[in-house]
Amino acid sequence: MATGKPYEDLAVQHLTRAGMTILERNYRSKLGEIDIIGKLENHLIFVEVRYRSNPRYASAAQSVTSAKQRRIIRTAQFYLQRRWRGREPACRFDVIAIEPGITPDQTEVQWLQNAFTL
Repeated sequence: MATGKPYEDLAVQHLTRAGMTILERNYRSKLGEIDIIGKLENHLIFVEVRYRSNPRYASAAQSVTSAKQRRIIRTAQFYLQRRWRGREPACRFDVIAIEPGITPDQTEVQWLQNAFTL
């Protein structure tokens, strides 16, 4: 999605500064999309990036609904079957929640590790 790219770029910068190696961006399958797939230490991490310009309806983190979580999990399972073929590493699902600040340089990036599970 073109409007989400700057926020995904910001998330990638945040994750790589923390030591994550980015393996995939915008991985798509017939089951859905995963914004970022990375590796940190011995974990394969599936990352959903969410931005909310107006938190009136829900915060960025709250916008990852249970239905969205199920789609991400199914897509991750598909990815593992296709790319790892039974050699699956420890995995987790993280969320990068981005909220606007008063000025662009005050944008808040929150990394929610292990945000949801199978």
